[in-house]
This record gives sequence, structure tokens and C-alpha cells, in this order.
Amino acid sequence: KAYKNLYLVGTSHIAKQSIFEVEHIINKEKPSIVALELDKVRFNVLVSGERGRIQLKYVKLIGLKGYLFAKIGEYAEHKLGKYVGVSPGSEMIKASEVAKKNNAKIALIDQKIEITLKNFSKEITWKEKFRFGYDTIKQLVKREKIKIDLNKVPPQELINKMLKQVKCRYPNFYKVLIGDRNKFMAKKLFVLMKGYDKIVAVVGAGHEEEIIEDIKKLERAN
Repeated sequence: KAYKNLYLVGTSHIAKQSIFEVEHIINKEKPSIVALELDKVRFNVLVSGERGRIQLKYVKLIGLKGYLFAKIGEYAEHKLGKYVGVSPGSEMIKASEVAKKNNAKIALIDQKIEITLKNFSKEITWKEKFRFGYDTIKQLVKREKIKIDLNKVPPQELINKMLKQVKCRYPNFYKVLIGDRNKFMAKKLFVLMKGYDKIVAVVGAGHEEEIIEDIKKLERAN
């Protein structure tokens, strides 16, 4: 999605399609800077190829719920990545490599992972946790299958439908993991848009529309 001098690329962290897309768009648009949906810690982890980055010793910092959520997400992402033959975050690594080849700067625009996980531990309610457990068991019993090609980014219509369901069923979950981070990234991009002639931002699919709306709100307020 394009807005003024900003080009937002919505990706799937384990999709081969996303790797090709970010390379194509950066080479085509020749931006002055490439923004990544990462913080410094996650960027360094991806570049170094480290695994198991959320260790037990961090429970005191991010809370038990944040720690368990991170470990489950980490496990699921790597399992799916292994299935499709793509390491999670490969599109971010590709974006940084292509940016360097094009002499473009790199900006890390996401909120610190420890802040997001700490907020997750603090704000996710028991009601939402029980609802999540109920919904999971319900889906296992019904065994409904959604056909998704993991090598491609899901269609925008499906992404919007899923985000709407998450926002409705798990409002705090949505706020902490999506809404608050979108606002944080929008503020970073709002500043970059004033300092650079062209920006390509690589973010997870589903973040694009709300980030643009948050940028518009910032423009109206300033």
C-alpha cells in the first residue's frame, strides 16, 4: 500500500512470496530508507541466526503470560517455517540486504519486544484466556479446515476478517499485539516521512491499513 512517499509492504514471515516481493519493491522504488517491523534485539537475533531468544530468566521482566505466549509463538513459527522451508523473518533479512545493496539506510520501527510482552502479561484478562482456550477446543472438535498456502501472503479479505474476529473476541490481545504497535510504528514512520523522500516499510500483513490511518491522525494533529 502506498501513501504519499511511504510504501508499505505487508508480508508473511514464513512465505517465499514475501522474500521475492520485498526484493522486487526495494529494487524498483529505490527508497532512501527501508523501515523494518523489528526492534534492535529481534534484528540482531535474525542477523546472527540465534534461536530460543526468550529465556526463562526473562519471566520477571515480561511476566509469565508474556513469556508463555512468546515461547508458543516462537515454536509455532519455526515449525511452520520448517514445513515450508523458510526461516521465520527471512523477508526482513532480505529487505536489509537489498537495502544495503541500494545504499539505503535501515530503520527499526517496532516497539521493544520486552515492552510488548510485559504489556501482554499485564493487560490480557482471564476472560480472554478462557475464551481463547474455549475457541481452540471448539475448533479442534469441529475440525474446520481453512486452506491457506503458507508460501504466500493470505488474501487481504481473509486477513481483515481474521483481524476483525480477534478485535471482537480478544480486544486486549488485539490492543497490545496489534493496535499499540501500529501506533508506535506510525509515529516512527511519520517522522521518517518528513526526513526522507521515499520510504519502503516492511511490516507483517494486516498492519498496513491501520498504520496509514494512524499516520493520517498524526498529520491532522500536527
